[in-house]
Amino acid sequence: MTHLKILSTSDVHGYVYPTGYSTPNDKRDFGFLKAATVIDTVRQEADPDDIVLTIENGDWIQGSPFAAYIAKHDDAPRDLFTQLSSAMAYDAGVLGNHEFNYGLSYLRSCEAARQYPLLGANIQGGQRAGIVDAPYTILERGGVKIAILGLTTAYIPMWEAAGHIEGLTFVSAFTTAQHWVPRLRELADVVIVAYHGGLEADPLTGDPTERLTGENEGYQLMTAVPGIDALITGHQHREIAGVYQGVPVTQPGEKGVAVGLIDLELDAHHQVVTHRAELLSTAQATPKRALQALTTATEAAVQAWLDQPIGQVTGASLVVTDSFDARLHGHPYLQFVNEVAMDAGQTDIALTSLFNDDVRGLGTHVTMRQLLNSYGYPNTLVVERLTGSALKAALERSASFFTCEGSTVKVNPAFIYPKLQLYNYDVYSGIDYTFDLHQPIGQRVVDLSYHGQPIQPDQELLIAVNQYRGNGGGDYPMFAASKIVREINVDMVALILDYFEHHPVVTGKPQTNFQVRA
Repeated sequence: MTHLKILSTSDVHGYVYPTGYSTPNDKRDFGFLKAATVIDTVRQEADPDDIVLTIENGDWIQGSPFAAYIAKHDDAPRDLFTQLSSAMAYDAGVLGNHEFNYGLSYLRSCEAARQYPLLGANIQGGQRAGIVDAPYTILERGGVKIAILGLTTAYIPMWEAAGHIEGLTFVSAFTTAQHWVPRLRELADVVIVAYHGGLEADPLTGDPTERLTGENEGYQLMTAVPGIDALITGHQHREIAGVYQGVPVTQPGEKGVAVGLIDLELDAHHQVVTHRAELLSTAQATPKRALQALTTATEAAVQAWLDQPIGQVTGASLVVTDSFDARLHGHPYLQFVNEVAMDAGQTDIALTSLFNDDVRGLGTHVTMRQLLNSYGYPNTLVVERLTGSALKAALERSASFFTCEGSTVKVNPAFIYPKLQLYNYDVYSGIDYTFDLHQPIGQRVVDLSYHGQPIQPDQELLIAVNQYRGNGGGDYPMFAASKIVREINVDMVALILDYFEHHPVVTGKPQTNFQVRA
């Protein structure tokens, strides 16, 4: 018997080193260098007849301060990420949605050192050159023909700035797989699907776990596309490993916390006779020294850059000590981010999110490290014209973030399972509003006014919002590209830096424009 071991990384988000960058000495149990050691160990421990394949499943080049440094400095080695993945001899790669965050030219420069095929069967258009090599690849190892089909979430145009994906079309991963998998079954002994997307339904019951938008089509792939021997997923940052509906599936979390392993046992005719899936934790692994040598100089430059001062804060503190309280009662940090957005967008209404519970806001002496750890997304800004009724609908979506258990307010489980979505709760400035949590979801906005006057359903208002939300991301269909009246094609971190340049000393202000009744 031959074992085919399929290893995968996904959603590493530029976390090469085992650090969250909160301080120069911050240490964490994740990172690509640790994942590389785990991959090496599997290869070294494999039996002589075993076949080991490795797939990079997307969202690799964006997300960490390390990645932000490379994107923002022309003299930084943009191809460093693919130097690393090529040095690890990956057999194939797939693009994630965040690969497009800095545009196609930047993406091409990042992929310049790549020595493995980049697969994207559902990415179409004339701009594919230098972005996608092929829909699939077929490898022959030990006499076994192995097909790898690459797919990415088709929902990218809902979030990404149009200029970043110009000339590209993203079609359904499910319908694309329906087309390709039967053909690959005729060409290969084993068919692997590597999909930068997640599961839209409970893998055991099939019950939907989210609104069926096409963002995640993994459950459809494993249940309605016969012939898939192994399914690698990602995008949702979940930790999943198991055999579901007869198909072994992995999803290895984020930041390199784990490596996915699917083990297929093949008989003498190269047919799969048994299969299993597991996640290999990287927590105890030692970072791979040979790869670390490629990145030492860049990491030192990153750490020096992060400690550069960018401004000062007086008045109310912008340090976040209690994330839940900040969402429930507002916070000067959120007010400040909204003020930056209103200033850049020339509006007097804005909204923002406290993206996750690691956000600590800004200290008295603000550094780049504090800023990037608080606003880690390269979101640009748009101004949209919304009616009063659409604004109320958006607020109702945010109001559904909370639930009451007796007198205790908690986060609605729908924002936690199956994927943590704290970033889908927004806090507004420039309007006054009240949520009454005793009311049913959808009827919780009980007061809503602008400049002291009740907002009317047909009243039109200009709102500054990041482009992810502005395109409807996070299940906010009342926002849409068709409603955009202005685009500020500068990411929010750059806008905040510019704000500090013009206001070297910022006065923190309490956020008092909304309340949540429980």
